[in-house]
Amino acid sequence: MNTIYLGLGANVGDKKKHIQKAIELLSQKITHLKQASLYESKAVGYTDQDNFINTVVSGKTDLAPQELLVFAKAIEKEIGRIYRFRWGPREIDIDILFYNDRIIKQSDLEIPHPRLHQRDFVLVPLNELASDMMHPVFKKTIRQLLQAFPPENKSIIASEVGFNKTLLNQ
Repeated sequence: MNTIYLGLGANVGDKKKHIQKAIELLSQKITHLKQASLYESKAVGYTDQDNFINTVVSGKTDLAPQELLVFAKAIEKEIGRIYRFRWGPREIDIDILFYNDRIIKQSDLEIPHPRLHQRDFVLVPLNELASDMMHPVFKKTIRQLLQAFPPENKSIIASEVGFNKTLLNQ
């Protein structure tokens, strides 16, 4: 079994419902799911859009990295994601943050996620689930990456307590 961490975000429609549905669908092929708190954050990149709701989930899977990517994209499609433009509005976005301690660089898949250290809406919930996990590229823990996060880049504006919820299947 492989340990994975996924970032989930939504800013179109019923954001919380889209995230809940994504987690429910993820449970079909991912066990031992745990979810961090939900965080509301300002959009990054293209900022003229609604705020996002973000979280991170961890779990175990037998899927290979490429299979996990295909599975995540199928869930995005099922929930109704429409690709508008880069960093545009989305019904749901599922990013593979970590897959064990693997480092993968392919045209359609990069693990660890190449910008996770630049996003507090990823680092803060990830820190809830795996503060001592070592980033395989930067050789720093998630806690250390969060502590080094520049305050001027902060995008989180609110949180909803739900720390380390165990979900669905074990």
